[in-house]
Order: sequence, then C-alpha cells, then structure tokens
Amino acid sequence: MKKLIFLFLYFPCTVFGQSYNFVQQTSGTATSIRGMSIVSDQVAWVSGSNGTVGKTVDGGLSWQWIKPVGYDKLDFRDIEAFDTNKAIIVNAGSPAYILLTNDGGRTWKQTYKNSDSAIFLDGMDFWDAKRGIIFGDPIKNRMQLLRTIDGGLSWQDISSKLKWNILTGEAGFAASGTTIRTMDNGKVWIVTGGAASNLYYSHNYGDKWGFYECPIIQGESSTGPFSIAFYDKKIGVVVGGNYLKDNENSNNILLTNNSGKTWTKPLKPVDGYRSCVVYINDKTMIATGSSGTDVSTDAGLSWYNISKLNLNVIQKSKTGKLILVAGNKGQIYKLVSN
Repeated sequence: MKKLIFLFLYFPCTVFGQSYNFVQQTSGTATSIRGMSIVSDQVAWVSGSNGTVGKTVDGGLSWQWIKPVGYDKLDFRDIEAFDTNKAIIVNAGSPAYILLTNDGGRTWKQTYKNSDSAIFLDGMDFWDAKRGIIFGDPIKNRMQLLRTIDGGLSWQDISSKLKWNILTGEAGFAASGTTIRTMDNGKVWIVTGGAASNLYYSHNYGDKWGFYECPIIQGESSTGPFSIAFYDKKIGVVVGGNYLKDNENSNNILLTNNSGKTWTKPLKPVDGYRSCVVYINDKTMIATGSSGTDVSTDAGLSWYNISKLNLNVIQKSKTGKLILVAGNKGQIYKLVSN
C-alpha cells in the first residue's frame, strides 16, 4: 500500500478560467500502466507490465499492488473492473490470456488462452456486467474478435462475423485499451491503424459489422489512431499520431458528429501524439500521451496543453467525478480542476 504523496507537480495553465493540477498518488512500482478502469469515486483498478495489477478502494489515497501467480511476466494492457472484487485483465502478446478475479485480486481464474504465435489482443470493453468484447490484431487477414455473455467466465470467437479482410500492415494499437469503445444497446466501435486506418462498427453486440475509412495520419507501422471516445451514438473523437515522433501533431485528432461516417479537424489540435482520450462532459475532453496532456472545453474544437508529463492512459469514474491518469514506473495522478 502506498500513501498519497500530496505533491502538486504543476500549477499549470488556466483553460477558460479553469485551472488543472496533477496530484501524484503513487509512483516507483516497476510497471508501465496502460490499463485503467474507474468503478466509482472510491474504487479504481489499473494494470500494466511485469504482471502487475493495482487497486484502490479509497479514491487513490492508498494502492494495493497485485501479481497474479504464474503470470508475472505478462504485460496487462487492459482491465475491466466491476466493483471492489471483480475485474478482468487481458495481456498483449503471445500466448494471450484473459484472467478473472472475483475476490479482489487474491486469486485469478484463466478463462481464455491462445498460443498462436500471431495472437495479439489490443483492447476490451463491456456493454454491461455480462456482455463484453475484445479485439486483436489480424491473423491471416482476419481481425480477432472475442465475446462473452456470462461476465467473462467464457469467451466465444466471433472473428468470422466481420466479413472484411484486414489489409496487410493494418492492425490495432494496445496503448491504453481504448481503441475499442462500447455503448448502450449493443453499439461498439473499433479503430485500426498502421498501413491503413478504419473504423469498424456494430450496432448489435458484434453480430453484424460495417466500416468507415478514418482519415487520420496513417501509412506507417507507428502511425494511426491510438484511442477513440464517444459522447453519444453520434458524437465522437479519435486521437493518435506517430508514437516514434511524439511531439508532432500533424493530422492526429479528428471529430465526428455522425458516428464516424465523416470526420473534421479541430481548429487547434492537441500538441503531440496522444494515446488516450476521454469525455468529461459534452464540452470538456482530455487527451494524454507520452509528450503531454491537453484539455478542450469547447467539444474538441480547440485544445490547450496543461502538462508535459509522459503518460499513457486517462479515465473518468463511471459513476462519479474521479479522474486518474497513469504512466510509467507505476505513476498515477489525480487530475483536479479548480
């Protein structure tokens, strides 16, 4: 358990009268955090490299660090938490595993394993407590899709339901577990990058799919969309860039008001490569990445940098106001606005 350091690292910029501070919660753990799921203003889980999972039950004041036995070398790129006891984690790379805990992380059950040398799972999201979906990089030009209808106890391969072959060099990015997003009534969006960028969508829990081209930066293995978010079924945002040139911001953020059918550029973009974006409300959005964090208070039209911290993921509480951001070496910060 690590106690809150109460260290204000910045007294940063004011965005339209609102100031933001990063309050350090914990650091020093030997893990690069990319997975995050905030259940409430008290309960949050994170996951990362070296087989590490973290949990707080007091809003970030203290953290418990957990290593599922036998999986200590895995890189858990995504996590979905449901309460203080139940969470599901998925790793990147081969073999691919999905693990489930129902006792707060004391024990873990392996609910999926794939030893194919080409398997690489990118992200996971859930529609409700029972129904969830995971996607991964293509194998033989077929995107990997897994679905559960029993809360993660079992997973069905539904890859054949997406009828289009993925282009050679087209794949997903597992930078923050947010290249896949679900919404009520079976809606789900998945973005790919690399050689080509597309938005794949389903309105019926993954039974039938369509796709739109995504005109974000693309064409190289290090370019494309690294995160997507939707405020409602029509209004959304995609961010990314080139993670090898993380200070560049050429065509790395786009907005949609028709579920991804068409996209527009903001008037003032984010400052550089961004690996995660989240809606705080209909007007306020925050994007973070290795070269900094930006805020928009006008629904994504204009973005202003508030930090140069090297971070990977940001999330907001599903039921409250808690906002956490995390990065390397176990760094977790609470984002506080005044």
